[in-house]
Amino acid sequence: MGRSGWVDTARGRVDAVRASAERTFLWRIWERMLETEFVDRSVALAAKAFVSFFPVVIVVAALAPPSIRSSILTTITSRFGLTGPALATARQAFASSNDVRRATGMVGLIFTVFYATSFFTALQRVYLRAWRRPPSGNIMNYVRGPVWMLAVLAYFAVIGGVQSLVGGGPGTPVFLLAAFAGSIVLWWLTAWLMLVGQVRRRVVLVSGVITGIALSGYAASASVWMPGIVTRNQHQYGFFGVSLALVTWFSGAAICILVGACAAPVLAEDPGRIGRWVRGRSPSVLVPGAAPALPPPPRPLRLADALRSSEDDEGIQPQPTGGDSRPPGTRHEYE
Repeated sequence: MGRSGWVDTARGRVDAVRASAERTFLWRIWERMLETEFVDRSVALAAKAFVSFFPVVIVVAALAPPSIRSSILTTITSRFGLTGPALATARQAFASSNDVRRATGMVGLIFTVFYATSFFTALQRVYLRAWRRPPSGNIMNYVRGPVWMLAVLAYFAVIGGVQSLVGGGPGTPVFLLAAFAGSIVLWWLTAWLMLVGQVRRRVVLVSGVITGIALSGYAASASVWMPGIVTRNQHQYGFFGVSLALVTWFSGAAICILVGACAAPVLAEDPGRIGRWVRGRSPSVLVPGAAPALPPPPRPLRLADALRSSEDDEGIQPQPTGGDSRPPGTRHEYE
């Protein structure tokens, strides 16, 4: 066999392996993440979380009763894996509640609503893009954003209260189970709210399960690697180093959210057994009367597409197509 024959054989085997990989869920989830531009979205989401979400938490906690403020602090520091000096720094931000209340005022509260809406909008873009949903009106986000933020803070307060109540020892499994179940419910309702209720609640449950598992595992691992990052950054950059460590944590959490957002529609649209189980008795993933899903991108995506926003590149925007590329069982009943 000549050299060209070996090349053709190797190329054929590579193509066969690629064809097999493209039929797997992992490959399809990866393609959906590329379509969502997961690198660009995760960086933007982490930045929004740091400059919008975190200030809202501090302001709302300062306005809350001391017991609720303590519960919120307990949950946040445990999720971040903060210990030692970093934990003391975080406690100082929450302990100065009187100063925060005096500095906030009415104008500060208005900006707090804008902060909550800003992060909510960035998070909503992720879910809409992952599910190929048309853009949603932004006016209602000024209501949905603060409501969602209050729900998240309520979750923090409840989980922190349970952790303080049961403590360690025999009560630890109870706390872990409550935190895990609460995380799934929170992200289930989050996905449903971000998609403006146009995707059936049963269908988006899988998004809540995947995101809850991913974030719970990520938060548990943070206690191992986060203290070292905080210590090194604090020695090198001082207080600013703690901020950099928090941005690092938010970046990893954003990836977990993106994985849950992208994996759910892939599983729901599967024509096989898993897709039927996710959808249940109804073959549609959408509620009656919902707008049709946007078509997939017109060309195969590359890793470079995940590094930039499609808003600046019309070449990878979904375009109308003549046919329905969705698998059987996922077409809308009203189409």
